[in-house]
Amino acid sequence: MQSYTIGQAARLLGVSPDTARRWADAGRVPTHRDEGGRRLIDGKDLAAFSVELAKGDGEEGVSHTSVRNAFPGIVTAVKLGDVAAQVEIQAGPHRLVSLLTREAVEELGLEVGVEATARVKSTNVHIDRT
Repeated sequence: MQSYTIGQAARLLGVSPDTARRWADAGRVPTHRDEGGRRLIDGKDLAAFSVELAKGDGEEGVSHTSVRNAFPGIVTAVKLGDVAAQVEIQAGPHRLVSLLTREAVEELGLEVGVEATARVKSTNVHIDRT
């Protein structure tokens, strides 16, 4: 399972590292320490928290802007069919859903808690694993 530093989590949630640290200190998102003493958040916990946060009213300085049509975020759901798949990404306050092939999902290693970027052009959403 992929884990994220406070700074990485802050970027994915669209907030400052100080805000993410305060949320962790308050117990809003669980953390653990690595061998070097860095505080980390498990990908699944961060995915669940990002969905919960997006359901809020936009308080606490959450940014509602995107940079050019790229939405870096965290995978919050993957639904696999025999041939097709549906992937949901929470990018700050934005929830993006993409339909792609099962093969593409497997090649990219997309699963809940993995960092990914949704790229939007016209009516198509492309996902890059970061």
